Amino acid sequence: MSERILVIEDEDAINDLICMNLEVAGYESQPFFDGKEAWEALAADHSYSCAVVDVMLPGLDGFALLPHLREYGIPVIFLTAKGDVNSKVRGLTAGAEDYIVKPFEMLELLVRIDKVLARRRPADARIRIRDVEIFPEERKVLKNGCEVYLKPMEFDCLMMFVRNRNKALTRSQLLSALWGVAFDGETRTVDAHVGRIRKKLGFQDVIRTIPRVGYRMEADAGTQEGGQDR
Repeated sequence: MSERILVIEDEDAINDLICMNLEVAGYESQPFFDGKEAWEALAADHSYSCAVVDVMLPGLDGFALLPHLREYGIPVIFLTAKGDVNSKVRGLTAGAEDYIVKPFEMLELLVRIDKVLARRRPADARIRIRDVEIFPEERKVLKNGCEVYLKPMEFDCLMMFVRNRNKALTRSQLLSALWGVAFDGETRTVDAHVGRIRKKLGFQDVIRTIPRVGYRMEADAGTQEGGQDR
């Protein structure tokens, strides 16, 4: 069963874009465009793994909504145009897990969501792809029950694909997310890491090359998480 992400954002285009990318990445998304409506709906359904929340919302703003979300144990990532230090401090000290200022990169948001979810997953959570088992918390990979050594950056690169299944990732995006925006490297660095992951795990037909773009992990490659179908 997919993890459910609550998206509370009053700008239609941004809300739609976030939800679309979440769905492509293998999550379920539930959009709301009004803070009060989201708060009222929580009473009936609050089984969400995370919430992406704008601060400036009609009905009930993000800061006022935060304690209600925390009451149900839903971690919150603020995504807002309010980039002043006071707003950031207010949001984080009130209990938000993260604070992202618009404009934002969608890949960065997905990575931030994944980090929040990873902190809250059971320690024995695992991801299975065919004959490969991935244990994110332990940073361990097994193939047919035998441990396969992945270098730290290879493991991080693998997790980028796992958490963005069915989404084409460009080489530049991978360089930025894994090595940092200031990394002055060649795109062949990504190719080398992907090549080693494919060889070690037998993922030649799982991580597909997208000509002139980058790579994509196929969601129909038999992926399971926590023992349940994704």
